[in-house]
Amino acid sequence: MKGFSEKIETVQEYYFSAKLREVNQMIADGKPVINLGIGSPDLAPDPKVIEALKNTAENPRAHGYQSYQGIPELRIAYAEFYAREYGVSLQPDKEILPLMGSKEGIMHVSMTFLNPGDEVLIPNPGYPTYASVTNLLGAKPVYYTIDLNRKGRPDFESLEQTDLSKVKLMWINYPHMPTGAQGSEEILKELVDFAKKHDIVLISDNPYSHILTDAPRSILSISGAEEVAMELNSLSKTFNMPGWRVGMLAGRADWLQKVLKVKSNMDSGMFLGLQKGAIAALGLGKTWFEDLDDLYKNRRKLVWKLADKLGLKYEQDSAGLFVWCQVPEGKTAEEIVDNLLYEKNIFITPGKIFGSEGNNYVRISLCMPEFKILEAINRIKP
Repeated sequence: MKGFSEKIETVQEYYFSAKLREVNQMIADGKPVINLGIGSPDLAPDPKVIEALKNTAENPRAHGYQSYQGIPELRIAYAEFYAREYGVSLQPDKEILPLMGSKEGIMHVSMTFLNPGDEVLIPNPGYPTYASVTNLLGAKPVYYTIDLNRKGRPDFESLEQTDLSKVKLMWINYPHMPTGAQGSEEILKELVDFAKKHDIVLISDNPYSHILTDAPRSILSISGAEEVAMELNSLSKTFNMPGWRVGMLAGRADWLQKVLKVKSNMDSGMFLGLQKGAIAALGLGKTWFEDLDDLYKNRRKLVWKLADKLGLKYEQDSAGLFVWCQVPEGKTAEEIVDNLLYEKNIFITPGKIFGSEGNNYVRISLCMPEFKILEAINRIKP
């Protein structure tokens, strides 16, 4: 044995991969753990989605290899969704690439654009996978802060004082995970202008645009974005399909063809039943989103009560599946997280895993039934 790749030393095992082993072991040992840590929707997809999967799976001819680009009907369904929900016109055969989850797309996009030594702008706090993939490819993460008092606006003033000559990619994420900052059309316009000025590829990761938002937005709706931006999207959060692993990448046809070169060497196409289910999901109407928002609004009110009991501060003008909470002075996030897990059997997430700007924060998920959130509240003494 001559050893492992040096690149594997640049990353740690994904936090939830390791932590959920511990949580699951506690549950197996009889501990009544309430998991308010991870953002995996606990609800089922619409019955139409299940029916589409079932009907396809029963067809003996449906189990072969599929196209790397997905079936035409799926690409058309994505295009219709983008036109209806974001006002964005996409060519189904050229500007849409279905993926096995948008997390896969982070790797594919990064492999397509990055060389060792290139730099990547990553929000702090932000989704850890952006940095992990950057490190695995021998590129360098360069972190930028966002202003939570201005809907998550990047600190452009500081960025303009930074040497950006080696920066090739910039990751953005609105509604922002983990903070829930909603962003705005003005911020997206600033980002497009910034990317043009510095010749940076702008990658929008957009899985939360229909969860407790004031208005769904896509970077591709901004004038000029088609020149500098691509967008990842996912059915995981919006349609309660995280385990299905169905996502997409949209943007410039010439860039998508380069991403396809990477993707086609890493998978053999998505199971037809999943594609048919995705088509059914993408065709659901406004009532689907309205009903989902009503449910999450009720859960969020309870999570706010839990946060109040713990003395945590939070913003109510946020979106997505989480509540981002600042810990009180005199306490640490690790202290609160560990006390809740080991003393109260409640699991929440420490903000430090999302970057240094999250050190004094914790994140609480809305992916738990109301009666379970109420039980967590009752476990906290007044």
